[in-house]
Amino acid sequence: MTTAGATRIPVRAAAPYEVVVGDGVLTELSALLGPAVRRVAVLHARPVHAVAAEVEAALTARGLDVVLVELPDGEDAKRIEVAASCWSTLGRAGFTRSDTVVGIGGGAVTDLAGYVAAGWLRGVRVVHVPTTLLGMVDAAVGGKTGVNTAEGKNLVGAFHDPAGVLCDLGTLAGLAHPDLVSGLAEVVKCGFIADAAILDLVEADPVAATDPASDLFRELVERSIRVKADVVAGDPLETDRTSIGREALNYGHTLGHAIERAEAYRWRHGEAVAVGLVFAAELGRLAGRLDGATADRHRAVLALVGLPTTYRSEAWPELLTTMGVDKKTRGDQLRFVVLDGLAKPGILAGPELALLAAAYAAVAGPARP
Repeated sequence: MTTAGATRIPVRAAAPYEVVVGDGVLTELSALLGPAVRRVAVLHARPVHAVAAEVEAALTARGLDVVLVELPDGEDAKRIEVAASCWSTLGRAGFTRSDTVVGIGGGAVTDLAGYVAAGWLRGVRVVHVPTTLLGMVDAAVGGKTGVNTAEGKNLVGAFHDPAGVLCDLGTLAGLAHPDLVSGLAEVVKCGFIADAAILDLVEADPVAATDPASDLFRELVERSIRVKADVVAGDPLETDRTSIGREALNYGHTLGHAIERAEAYRWRHGEAVAVGLVFAAELGRLAGRLDGATADRHRAVLALVGLPTTYRSEAWPELLTTMGVDKKTRGDQLRFVVLDGLAKPGILAGPELALLAAAYAAVAGPARP
């Protein structure tokens, strides 16, 4: 549905909500805070302090008590110590069940803000305002929240759906180009698991695909959000055992998360996932489940927008160990999302180590400068 320049994408959750996409949609925040709200905690990343200050001014003018909480940059925000500090702030401010948390920033911020809201008084309202492409098409939609531990990424968390998600495309204007490109890994993933038109659009005009002012870019954002909204509606808690369900969204992420940890999160999420996508495609090919042309297309599309497709060859033993504690692992059995064809995701459970090593050989290369 599109009205007044804004596209509204419904998410059929236990408590349904909308993802609103467009320029200037931040003005809709006030209506999402809840009827009895008195206090609002605005958790934000440092680079978008100006956006947070704008929100503070608008909500203060409405007579609400606003607490600004600046979070560490990137994955440093997703630590239990940061969540605990936020809970202390809510306690000092007298936050009640009718008050609201707002997360403004990238995927790390919305993950953390959602987890803080899920934990406070066993669950208070949260609204997400993603200001990165990654946040818009992935992290802010679907209700997954969490923090990282020394053992791995997103191992501690909760499902907690937002009251709404506002994707104001105007906030992307100041986003560094590498951060924008990083988000395209999740867009490309959506193309391979569900909506092949996304891949056609990127291949037709990779320049417009990296231009947040272009109509093509907006279409990519909206198509990717629809993919995620449809998947999570069918399997909100990732408990579907009759089909792949929500696990499809983890395509490329098992190796990607291991790379992030190996790099101490110096690599952007999308960069690591891009390598993970190529690895998963090779795994599907070697397992006899994916045709060669579709496997090769992964590397080609990702390279078109400037994403990496190789990782250090000597890192394999460490990556294999890390993947053993990935949250998709069942007992001692590794599980990978692979494709049985374009837009046909499936599960490969317990692959032989030799098969995994052969797939990794296809992405092994020199260390990135």
